[in-house]
Amino acid sequence: MITGTGAMTAPQVDPSLFKTKQHFQVLDGLRGVAALVVVVFHFMEVVYTDPVTNVLGHGFLAVDFFFCLSGFVIAYAYDNRMKQLGIAAFFKSRITRLHPLVVLGSALGLAGFLFDPFSAGIGDYSAGRIALLFLASVLMIPFPVMADRYYNLFGLNAPSWSLFWEYVANLLYGLLLWKANRRVLAGLLLAATGAIAFVAYTKGNVVGGWSKESFWDGAARVSFSFLAGMLLFRYNIIIKNKLGFAGLAVLLLAALLMPYFKYNWLAELLVVVIYFPLLVALGAGTQVSGVMEKICSFSGKLSYPLYMTHYMVIWSFANYYNKYKPGGAKLSVIITGGVIVLVIFAYLAMVLYDTPVRRYLSRKRNPG
Repeated sequence: MITGTGAMTAPQVDPSLFKTKQHFQVLDGLRGVAALVVVVFHFMEVVYTDPVTNVLGHGFLAVDFFFCLSGFVIAYAYDNRMKQLGIAAFFKSRITRLHPLVVLGSALGLAGFLFDPFSAGIGDYSAGRIALLFLASVLMIPFPVMADRYYNLFGLNAPSWSLFWEYVANLLYGLLLWKANRRVLAGLLLAATGAIAFVAYTKGNVVGGWSKESFWDGAARVSFSFLAGMLLFRYNIIIKNKLGFAGLAVLLLAALLMPYFKYNWLAELLVVVIYFPLLVALGAGTQVSGVMEKICSFSGKLSYPLYMTHYMVIWSFANYYNKYKPGGAKLSVIITGGVIVLVIFAYLAMVLYDTPVRRYLSRKRNPG
């Protein structure tokens, strides 16, 4: 628009469109449980390289739960206001929500790579290559070139691989999916079901998506789960129940703690395709109040900072463990203490960095 002085200004978006809808508190709480499981899983997979012997060998399935939850929440939050909000405002809103912790996670990953006391140093990495790794991490551009880190898509902060696919899903939602009717989404979901079934059967699991070799497995994982979450909302599949947060947390943990089976690929596929959408529908259909509501709210708020800031410690722990091979009580104390420290650090990152930065960016985006 043109002001009275003739200067050009950006069109203003109705501030009410940015107001957060009522939260599904139990789903927030379950997100926190899943994030905590991911942290413990990352510690455990360093010690138990064979997932069959790892009590949390299926902890990685928490990411598929995240994707399904995200599809449901994005559709709930934006379906009925995308037309008024506009694509540009939607993208800015999502970047404001997600990217500050992408930057922090990248910075922590860089610090850990340069100053890890248990590593052999940066080896053959030149200053230019390190700068390129950091830039790719900040800009969410997959750069799987670190052989010593198993060719992670994001060597400095490994969990960013799922954020990359979350960004892809958000991009497609903003451009196309919000306009698609339920029949189209159901057709896409059917195709995605075939894709993830193919991955599960041919690979023997659905753990991929984080590395150069398994890149397209991530596309299958996010495609199914994000679309499934969207359709749960579009078809209003919300199952009223009295399980509450505690009951559903137990059900979520049952999937993440399940042992390996002879037909492991099928077990993981059924968890992703049937069980997790069911949990989301149940989580949206139960309520909590009082202390439990506060626990769920806190758990949900902490989940993303915890997920995005913990892996610097995991790399350092892996180097320490491979060098000294601690065991027994000492190892238990290290892992337990590490998880507690990471939770405290995530809280500080949320309070001192993420929340203030997002508030600042929100004010800059829409002063009204």
